[in-house]
Amino acid sequence: MKNAIQVFEDKKVRTIWDADQAKWFISIIDVIEVLTNSDRPRKYWSDLKAKLKKEGSELSEKIGQLKMLADDGKMRITDVADTEQLFRLIQSIPSPKAEPFKLWLAQIAAERLDEMQDPELTVDRALEQYLQLGYSENWINQRLKSIEIRKELTDEWKKRGLQEGQQFATLTDIITKAWAGKTTKEYKVLKGLKKENLRDNMTNTELILNMLAEASTKDISQAVNPQGFEASKKVAKQGGNVAKVAMKELEAKTGKKVVTALNAKTALTDTKKPKQLTPKKPTK
Repeated sequence: MKNAIQVFEDKKVRTIWDADQAKWFISIIDVIEVLTNSDRPRKYWSDLKAKLKKEGSELSEKIGQLKMLADDGKMRITDVADTEQLFRLIQSIPSPKAEPFKLWLAQIAAERLDEMQDPELTVDRALEQYLQLGYSENWINQRLKSIEIRKELTDEWKKRGLQEGQQFATLTDIITKAWAGKTTKEYKVLKGLKKENLRDNMTNTELILNMLAEASTKDISQAVNPQGFEASKKVAKQGGNVAKVAMKELEAKTGKKVVTALNAKTALTDTKKPKQLTPKKPTK
């Protein structure tokens, strides 16, 4: 299964693609928040489930649960529905956004099938979504490149027999700690993030150095052929140190810290704010 964030009218909707069943599963809480603008979508869903059950609907009983990234940054179980179930569920939610949302659901389902036939479309979709969220084209190019480099690294880890999940997370923490001086969690805390993706909130320079760290880790791994998890941990630290040297050199030249609290959400909000004009003093 593959977790992904989809965007509907500038709002993020958590989804998971199940390759075995060839269908999307979507967070019901996120859908309710989009359709109702409720500040308590969990309560809304709880009440709606009780109402459906009272009416004798079997829909609520067929709702599944999967782990998705929660507000606290951890993977937690949440109620999900496939697109067919959501179409039925939306009928019970009065909202002017219901029809546009149904069209959007049908679109992402069709797009995923297209991407399976032509993988390059995946990159095009990602580019479009980042543009919708307000990112600059320069930043987006760096971000898409970082995705490519990350995949090359994880492919290398898989070849070494390392396990996705905890082992990948530990190695990523080692790389990040080595170059940035912070674990992934500490880095997110610095930037005031919860469920947001850390890389989506890095500056251009932070992205570049993170790419250097991960690319270096992959290259060193291929060169030294580490055997087992402990050996790969040492390689991860070495790869991160390559980026650390570059960062220290840059900071020495500019006199500015690279790793900062600036995140994309703040930066994008600031660029959208109208500039305040300083009132002119009346002439005497």
